[in-house]
Amino acid sequence: MRIAVVNEFSARDKNPHILEALAATGAKILNIGMPDGPAWRDLTYVHTGLIAALALETGCADFVVGGCGTGQGFMISAMQYPGVFCGFVTNALDAWLFSRINAGNCVSLALNKGYGWAGDIELRYIFEKLFCGEDGQGYPANRREAQQVSRNLLAAAGRAGHRDFLDILPALDPAILGPVLDHAPFMECVEKHAGAGALRELILR
Repeated sequence: MRIAVVNEFSARDKNPHILEALAATGAKILNIGMPDGPAWRDLTYVHTGLIAALALETGCADFVVGGCGTGQGFMISAMQYPGVFCGFVTNALDAWLFSRINAGNCVSLALNKGYGWAGDIELRYIFEKLFCGEDGQGYPANRREAQQVSRNLLAAAGRAGHRDFLDILPALDPAILGPVLDHAPFMECVEKHAGAGALRELILR
């Protein structure tokens, strides 16, 4: 399993906490948002939402952990694009229920608002429950079938309501797309991990 981390610049200082907390999952971690260090152009949640969607769509990542100051902006941004099922997670129970019921592929964390003493420990508990078993098992158990039907209906609605990325990218405002394509960690990730296809070629071109 590959997990992409794509926090925005306002939460750059939380990046090491996310990586440390994810280490226990045993997954391969791709740190492609705003890691602390080199002075790449600052990415807002508008940019990291697009990065999250492209990481999933190209096959670079199986799951995305993102976030911003409140967690709301990243979630809204990521959900503008096809194939993203993003949940807003503030604690371990949120994480467990999201995995169990919604079987999503992306979470948004509040990385400034309410992030205080022992925030790094809370992250560890969140990821422990988020990745603790098979997604989509339902809760309570007698609601499993109905919840899976709803999940499939939502996936179908998402496919019907979104254009293909091959149409989306050329239509995006350069203020959104430009910083993403200039962001070295993301482009290196696409070169190394994206599956072959027209979308990979379009991004790298």
